[in-house]
Amino acid sequence: MKLPLQVDLNNKVVVVTGGTGVLGNIWVDALVASGAKVALLGRDQEKLDAKVEEILANDGMAIAVKADILSKEDLVKAHKIVLDKLGPCDILLNGAGGNHPKGNTSKEYLYEEDLNNKDENVTTFFDLDEDGIRFVFDLNFLGTFLPSQEFAKDMVGRSGCTIINISSMNAYTPLTKIPAYSGAKSAVSNFTEWLAVHLSKVGIRVNGLAPGFFLTAQNEALLLNEDGTYTERSNKILNSTPMERFGKPEELVGALLFLASEEASSFVNGVVLPIDGGFSAYSGV
Repeated sequence: MKLPLQVDLNNKVVVVTGGTGVLGNIWVDALVASGAKVALLGRDQEKLDAKVEEILANDGMAIAVKADILSKEDLVKAHKIVLDKLGPCDILLNGAGGNHPKGNTSKEYLYEEDLNNKDENVTTFFDLDEDGIRFVFDLNFLGTFLPSQEFAKDMVGRSGCTIINISSMNAYTPLTKIPAYSGAKSAVSNFTEWLAVHLSKVGIRVNGLAPGFFLTAQNEALLLNEDGTYTERSNKILNSTPMERFGKPEELVGALLFLASEEASSFVNGVVLPIDGGFSAYSGV
């Protein structure tokens, strides 16, 4: 993998959640290419094993650890495996997260006639599913909180240790239709700042990345029409992005490595860095 900058992560143990996802794959490759020993945590053993095999085939070092990041019991077991096989955690990348259709409205705005609409394809604020909301909050917020609580124990009093959380542009300004995801990512950003302060006396830095809009296989159904043209939602995004394009997954790598490197960012703490082509800076006028 061609890296945008060189950082030395040799002998660093990095625990990654969400490492088999679309963006997570890129992050893991960058960490391994920088010399890190990576522990991939997740529920899908097949995906974990496939990624580890790929890394080992390219002379990297990684292990697969099956664990539900929302289970404290699983995290304790996973932590023991990481300690036994790789050693104490130096860097934690909380990359797991996501949305769920049951946490979304179908329309941007509520109109009175929607309240009497019997169309099953129309979901208003009043129709939102409690379980769907809870799923999104648990996955994003607790999925950041619980791994941090478990693996930060290794970092106390050791130099060069850091936690990197993944927030979103939704945390700055909520996007229409996705109240659960926007709220959950706001919680992640707030928690990142809180934890940075709380752990500052024991030498642990805590920062985050807030990706803007990246066109991937995961979201192309929302952003592209069948003929490959942009959807109405895509055009709204691009009209609000001064650089007038979507990001490329590899454009997240430089910021990740910067935050992971003690030499590069030793005085950076409590920051959630937007990587968004100017989206968060643009007022619309």
